[in-house]
Amino acid sequence: MITSTLLAALPTTTLQWSPTVGIIMILCNVIAIALGKSSIKYPSSEPALPSSNFFGSFGLPALLATTSFGHLLGVGVILGLHNLGKL
Repeated sequence: MITSTLLAALPTTTLQWSPTVGIIMILCNVIAIALGKSSIKYPSSEPALPSSNFFGSFGLPALLATTSFGHLLGVGVILGLHNLGKL
């Protein structure tokens, strides 16, 4: 009963995907990779990726960490802009 009350209190507006949303997510991932490139102590730790020069000489752990952070950053930016009415 409490769950249905809480769900009823939420607004029903939804964010539709658009190319703008995709571009924002890509930019947030690029920013996260740039931050990771400058701040990760051992970016090329094992296991290595097949074409490490294509991935900025990152190993698998660094790539997963930076893209995970990029997606969290992107979700925050997209939802923040949507709540401000800019998307």
